[in-house]
Amino acid sequence: MSIKTFLIGSPIESVKEKHERVSKLTGLAVFSSDALSSVAYATEEILIVLVLAGSGMFRFSMPIAIGITSLIAIVAISYFQTIHEYPSGGGAYIVAKDNLGENAGLAAGSSLLIDYVLTVAVSISSGVAAITSAIPFLHDYTVILCIASLLVITVINLRGVKESGKIFSLPTYMFILAIIVLICVGLFRMSSLPHIPHPKEVQTYSGLMMIFVVMRAFASGCTAMTGIEAVSNGIKAFKSPESRNAGITLTWMALILGVMFMGITLLTDRFGIMPSESETILSQLAKTVFSQGLFYYFIQGTTFLILILAANTSFADFPRLSSIMAQDGFLPRQLANRGDKLVFSNGVIILSIVSGVLMVAFSGDTHALIPLYAVGVFLSFTLSQSGMVVHWLKYKGKGWVKSLIINATGALTTAVVSVVIAGTKFIHGAWMVIIAIPIIMLITKKISRHYQSVSRQLSIDNAEPEVEYAHHSVIIPISGLQMAVLNAIKYGKAISDDVSAVYVCLDPAATMKLKAQWTKFGMGVPLVILDSPFRSIIEPLMDYIDDVRNSYQKGVITVVLPEFVPLKWWHHLLHNQTAIFIKGIILFKQGVVSTSVPLHLRD
Repeated sequence: MSIKTFLIGSPIESVKEKHERVSKLTGLAVFSSDALSSVAYATEEILIVLVLAGSGMFRFSMPIAIGITSLIAIVAISYFQTIHEYPSGGGAYIVAKDNLGENAGLAAGSSLLIDYVLTVAVSISSGVAAITSAIPFLHDYTVILCIASLLVITVINLRGVKESGKIFSLPTYMFILAIIVLICVGLFRMSSLPHIPHPKEVQTYSGLMMIFVVMRAFASGCTAMTGIEAVSNGIKAFKSPESRNAGITLTWMALILGVMFMGITLLTDRFGIMPSESETILSQLAKTVFSQGLFYYFIQGTTFLILILAANTSFADFPRLSSIMAQDGFLPRQLANRGDKLVFSNGVIILSIVSGVLMVAFSGDTHALIPLYAVGVFLSFTLSQSGMVVHWLKYKGKGWVKSLIINATGALTTAVVSVVIAGTKFIHGAWMVIIAIPIIMLITKKISRHYQSVSRQLSIDNAEPEVEYAHHSVIIPISGLQMAVLNAIKYGKAISDDVSAVYVCLDPAATMKLKAQWTKFGMGVPLVILDSPFRSIIEPLMDYIDDVRNSYQKGVITVVLPEFVPLKWWHHLLHNQTAIFIKGIILFKQGVVSTSVPLHLRD
């Protein structure tokens, strides 16, 4: 069994693709873990901003949470309509491209690709933070734990959507159970546990300053909404009827997310819990409600798992979105290829590498990564909903007025939030994402222009029958006389009457010996000796090829390379690989073809 088969399993036939699709229960785990896991840090991000302005600002935490929950409902309802109008998947990218044009589609696609990378980095970093909160001595190994977790998720996703969904389902539902129990017990104990009121305001703020602080806290808390669009991107991963199952999954996700987010924020506000550098808000809340007992560690453990596995939402959607963009010619075509397990393996690997670099660069620090988060996703929300508004105005249909109002409301609210997030987080790192989006758009446009140019040049629509080559020259570069060279000479004489062997002289004595042998073994093929005062083999050979090509402008040259193939792979390391360099250079020479004549060695 190979290492590849051991890690990702045996290949799956293409005809079995439909059997690899997921049910609603599994789909909730695959596509909702990102959104649901955000409740572990969204409330904390709100409080971190408020505490910087003074603990008296904590009284705004609940109004902010209510506003974010309302926004979750608006966006979820809007995407519910998108799922049924665009059942092929692709989400914001497809909707924006079809209704608002190519630039809008690329902006939405680029924003989501960035967001998926950040989701992996933030989710895994947050998961590791949950463990280091419970086991403090592991804090020094944060980056190592992040990379180890990333590798595990990558391997699981390479095993296929259905298999990864089965693996991730249990931790997801364990986390939901843990948080619901925490909220229920917390609400029950609110009467017995002391209520810690908000501290009295010490600092005095202008109205403008208070508005800015609240807006920035709101922007940070909007991390709770990342991942809501995931279901609309992965509709095709669901069992039939795809749109119906995807819509139901989205509804479940929004309801569970809203309940958990509001419950955690309410209890945090009730018990006066404040942010700490060494312990997460959720850890403090669980400790307050359950003390440091078994259920506390159960909550921390499931939080760690859901946050780590929340990255799976990106691993499900990044490859799928990049494959759609690749099919449209905006990303490398390799991203549209399915691997052995019917997943877009190249997209999985690229996502893993880029997010890993990001975690190392930011030392696995969640709070350092959060300012980059949610900027791109709200831009995609806005473009998607604006595209749906244009869609309803263009095609109308049954109940289109109600649908138009819903999507217009979604577009307006997410546009306002986009501006708020970009403005309040700009100097804290959001500028990097704002710059990255147009850069990625520019790259995708260049890729598209390249593919269009290649397509035009390869097309035979306007082609005319060409005159055959007037001459065929065969050149055989040799480094001495041995069996591989003799085979190459035989092949060369079989395909042309104009055959010559070329030898670059580095040692006069070796050259004299070769000349003596050539008379006997050269089969009548002329031997051309090239001088090389600077001991270069490639340069004089290429000059000679260019001279021959200039002599026969309407001809073709075949460079026949004699090669011997060792039995063991590591034997190649013991021999020069000059032929490989020659092939690489010839590839860019017009009118010159290279071919190899291999001699397979025995043990």
